[in-house]
Amino acid sequence: MITGKTSKPPEDGRAGVVWGSLIGDALAMPVHWYYDRAELLRDYGVVRNYLAPRNPHRDSILWRSAYTPLNERGDILHEQAQYWGQRGVHYHQFLGAGENTLQLQLARVLIESLIARGRYDAEDYLQRYIDFMLTPGRHRDTYVEECHRKFFTAYARGTPPRKCGGSDIHIGGLAHVGVLCWFLSGDLGAARESVREHVQLTHRNPELLNAADALVQMLISVLAGGGLREAIFAHGSDWFSQRKAEQWSRESDEVVIGQRVSPACYIADAFPASLYLAWKYADDFEAGIIANANVGGDNCHRGAVIGALLGASVGKSRIPARFCDGLHDAAALRRTVDSLTA
Repeated sequence: MITGKTSKPPEDGRAGVVWGSLIGDALAMPVHWYYDRAELLRDYGVVRNYLAPRNPHRDSILWRSAYTPLNERGDILHEQAQYWGQRGVHYHQFLGAGENTLQLQLARVLIESLIARGRYDAEDYLQRYIDFMLTPGRHRDTYVEECHRKFFTAYARGTPPRKCGGSDIHIGGLAHVGVLCWFLSGDLGAARESVREHVQLTHRNPELLNAADALVQMLISVLAGGGLREAIFAHGSDWFSQRKAEQWSRESDEVVIGQRVSPACYIADAFPASLYLAWKYADDFEAGIIANANVGGDNCHRGAVIGALLGASVGKSRIPARFCDGLHDAAALRRTVDSLTA
């Protein structure tokens, strides 16, 4: 039986978690939120390498999104505000090939906080997060997720930062779990506690918090030498079971993520979709993140979850070099993640 268990040094798996998270997001970025796969293929072909996004985005519904800051403490759109309400605008139109979307750029902010403080410090992260979001030009991403709009609407009203998070149920709330597991991999209790505290800063939904806790346990288990598939079944059975694995594996990825579960961002479908692809491609990082990108939907945030799981399983050394080398600001990531992990 193939288990998804590989022999690798512990530090290789730890580095793989962070690199995998960022790579999974960056690969999917140009085809993020494509729900018409024919349109995705027409615009980009089969995505196998980093690509720059292009306008028009035929599936974009940014024209239906709206955000009006209450005051300067809520102004998080800055120069991007002019594009909201327009049809065909790509959510990430100003990002380059290999660049991360906003939620994964914030994962790098979290890395900076962890290194500076030597531990997880929610207050330090919150200050960095607020500064990052309120400084024009820091991320150049046109789309800002609902969780951030809710947070800064509350912040603009004078609510203390610790209490600004909304009840958001999107899989983007899991995007930072890999980074925290990388840093706290030696202490499961601390990892679970810190992940819960961190996720609640922007996502207070109980179902999402349960998924975050399950993901922590999967990642720490794999980083300790366990098999990925066993970890998924042991800690993720509320979302993805062996029975589903047997049934879904007889169908194409497009059928599973499209008919069995939605490719959308809501955790009830997005987390099972992530676990399925991580289970199926447990020994093949490249195939897993490519499959995720090409089934569309919220593939960026799914990609962060899948990339973390596959990266933990295979280790950074088995991630194809083109994905690491082509990632935006890869040199800085090597100086921080790889040097600290070694």
